[in-house]
Amino acid sequence: MATWDDVREVALALPGATEGTSWGRPAWKIKDRLFVWERPLGRKDVEELGDDAPAGPVLGARVPDEGAKHALLADEPDVFFTTSHFEGYPAVLVRLDAISRESLEELVVEAWADRAPARLVREHLGTTS
Repeated sequence: MATWDDVREVALALPGATEGTSWGRPAWKIKDRLFVWERPLGRKDVEELGDDAPAGPVLGARVPDEGAKHALLADEPDVFFTTSHFEGYPAVLVRLDAISRESLEELVVEAWADRAPARLVREHLGTTS
């Protein structure tokens, strides 16, 4: 089970990452490009998800593309989900209390790499985004 402190620690360990806010909630960015953020569910989200709406904290995370998004949703539906608000957008929602620290690290690093400049990704990971 991951926590907001885990998100903060992993995100801020990445080169160039900063913590700020988006819509008044904690968000982590690279060069003003959002890569992970707190994303509480709104009334419309809860109505849409029904009994599947998580009661705990929700993290939003950028993913490289729709293929990656659909793979995460299919592979771990107890951890990852989405709403119609994110239809056509490369991001997933995460049940923070259902994701392991190891999986959180992988997700946050991938989200950062998707938004970071290629040079920075190469220097940090030895690859390009």
